[in-house]
Amino acid sequence: MRRLNSTVAALAAASLAGAALLVAGAHGRPGRAGAAESTLKRVATIDLPGPPGHRFDYLTIDYDDHYLLSAHLGAGLLYVINLDTNALVGAVPDVPGVEGIEYVPELKKVYTSDWWENKIGVISLPEMKVIKKLPTAAKPDGMTYAAPFHKLYVSDERGRAVAVVDVREDRVVTTLPFDSETGVPLYDPVTRRVYVNLQDQNVLAAIDPRGDTVVARYSVAGCEGNHGMALDVAHHRAFLACERNLVLTVFDLDTHAAIAHLPLPEGPDVVQFDPGLGRIYVACGSGAISVLKEDDPEHFRKLEDFPVERKVHSLAVDVRTHRVYAPEEQEGGRPTARMVVFDAV
Repeated sequence: MRRLNSTVAALAAASLAGAALLVAGAHGRPGRAGAAESTLKRVATIDLPGPPGHRFDYLTIDYDDHYLLSAHLGAGLLYVINLDTNALVGAVPDVPGVEGIEYVPELKKVYTSDWWENKIGVISLPEMKVIKKLPTAAKPDGMTYAAPFHKLYVSDERGRAVAVVDVREDRVVTTLPFDSETGVPLYDPVTRRVYVNLQDQNVLAAIDPRGDTVVARYSVAGCEGNHGMALDVAHHRAFLACERNLVLTVFDLDTHAAIAHLPLPEGPDVVQFDPGLGRIYVACGSGAISVLKEDDPEHFRKLEDFPVERKVHSLAVDVRTHRVYAPEEQEGGRPTARMVVFDAV
């Protein structure tokens, strides 16, 4: 995750402080200061060629080429969108049931979790085509890249496993079994660990990429069904979306303890963190992007549940511009296929 330069970060912080948009209300619910604006402002939509009304999944950003990469699960397509022009650059086929996406900059490759055939797709981004497929266990889902080790970690959610791929050879080198369905994995460059959610057990497991061994399991108190996750790398915090009891749990990666719980709407899924603004975003399928604020590493509050269309359960944040991108499969109950672009207010 890249940090903003100090000038941009200072301007963003000053803008937030001057706006005085929201104040925390009772029980962690957002209260409004006068006629304050929302935390997000819709600025653009990008029509997408896949069949309307079909589910989307994860997004990620290629900061080298300024591309947004978006998985259209129900269409079996990977979209490549130019972030500077908001124009569709390409739609890569042959990724049936695509869920997770990870970009490996030094190889100019994109890896996809293709649920419908239980394979990991390898895509050459310059060619925009699938060049290889790797078999894996049931329902590959989230993925993360541990760059110093040249390894990709893929959660085989229903296979109760994490597949480890050597990206230099594009082969699965080992599969780590678990006694739980596996949620989102993320690599932490500070601890040099891969953290993975064990969502049936409300546990966060730590993998050491040097030997691909599970070195710890941490119980996450007050969290039921931890699936989505984002990291504040600088402050050693993990943000976990707890699907069954509808809270965002803040987990201290140093003390291995939950330090905050904030309420979420129904259907929380993908979590993203913008370090420049100290904002946590959670896409909730009931029709909201939950916006939360890290005031400092010990204090967190809800800003608002920003209303969006139902079934929006994924998003991405461009940490350079603070823009938020969320795919929509419906508008007012009618099928559509588009990417919505929001500015952070």
